[in-house]
Amino acid sequence: MAAASVAAIIVVADVALRGFMKFNNRRAEARIMKKIDVEKQDSVKMYRIRRALEELSQKTGRGTELVSVYIPKNKQMHDVIGTLQQEQGTAENIKSDTTRTHVVDALKKVVQRLKLYKKTPERGLAVFCGALPPEGGGPLGSEVVRMWEIDPPKDLNQYLYRCDNHFHVDLLKDMLKDDNMIGFLAIDAKDAGWGLLHGSKVEVLSHTSSGVAGKHRQGGQSAKRFQKLREMQLTYYYNRVAETTRELFIDTYKIKGLIVSGPGPTKEEFVNGSYLEYRLQNMIISTIDSSYSGEEGIREAFVKSGDILSGFRMVEEKKIVDDLIREINARSGLGVYGLSEIVSHLKNRAVKTVIITDDTRLRRVESECNRCHMTREEVVSAEEVIPTETALANNPCPSCSALDTVTRNQDIIDYLQLLAAESGSGIEVVSGTAEHGATLSSIGKIGAILRYNPGHG
Repeated sequence: MAAASVAAIIVVADVALRGFMKFNNRRAEARIMKKIDVEKQDSVKMYRIRRALEELSQKTGRGTELVSVYIPKNKQMHDVIGTLQQEQGTAENIKSDTTRTHVVDALKKVVQRLKLYKKTPERGLAVFCGALPPEGGGPLGSEVVRMWEIDPPKDLNQYLYRCDNHFHVDLLKDMLKDDNMIGFLAIDAKDAGWGLLHGSKVEVLSHTSSGVAGKHRQGGQSAKRFQKLREMQLTYYYNRVAETTRELFIDTYKIKGLIVSGPGPTKEEFVNGSYLEYRLQNMIISTIDSSYSGEEGIREAFVKSGDILSGFRMVEEKKIVDDLIREINARSGLGVYGLSEIVSHLKNRAVKTVIITDDTRLRRVESECNRCHMTREEVVSAEEVIPTETALANNPCPSCSALDTVTRNQDIIDYLQLLAAESGSGIEVVSGTAEHGATLSSIGKIGAILRYNPGHG
């Protein structure tokens, strides 16, 4: 009876200790996640910024005549306009007639555009303008002054004016980098693995075996001697893991938080044994029970930490794709794929959310007859746009046989967003390079979750 009472007390104490540890974990999780700046981003807007920067990076002027202007969020617009007008006066002294004309024209266009702003946008503004050959190239003198305006993804705090033979886009590219890196350590007595959540992927960084003997005695060793030897091996192993963790997550990657996972009590022994450097100890967001350690444990911990890291874009993307695949596999009629089918459902207002990868690289080419206004359209890869436009322009209108047509092309994601806006649908652009992006690529890089099953009357 006394033994039973003692056992009951031990069980209650163990439950209380586990509850206390979970409470402390939740407090640590809330404290660390509060420090991490995870802002909900519009995936279509971010895609457009990346696409624009990719396009701008490939532009080259025939001289130092491409203008880049970065306007900080707190800078008065009239001050910027005054500065650019002074630069315009300076540009009048350029010796080359062509370069002088192009620079002056670009600055005039930027100034005219900035005058339409009543105040500087909340995050600032980046403007790029210059004389560029038409699409497909052209002879000297055929350049057209083009301008791009980009609402920066983060607060812009630096003023910059450059006139060069290329656009200066590095500052905006740096803003797109996700600096909220989360480290993963998956550990048990057999092995350990380190991983990193950053940007659009979870990367396994390293793996090591422990070299620690199993719990069963070997040979004729006494129990005490064997236990002492095993404890020494564990201590050496824990110190080795702690050193590698510091090298990876302090010296190399500068993480903002750390998640420790693994089967059994090893992870708690490691965390509570103060092996980690104090900076890493203070970064621990949570300890997670998992079935695996090492490399497999990293991937399992990422899946199980979905609720903790729900504000991170990659976690959000994975859930979106998982929801789509689940509906497709369940044959519920709510998960569909195939561009033409999704466009049809969008026009019928049946779509809840469109999911598409950012590496789709499709464009919709439309030709409209100026006489009867009949339209023709084709969806082609980016490389096939110019040949397709040429073919549509050179073929008579099927309705009135006229050759008087105008062609336009647009990114398929822009087209889908227009359809989505008209029907109140959502659209999510996910990374094509992430593991979940590869899953979506296997069904054509686009899918949709519907509001209802169209097959049910």
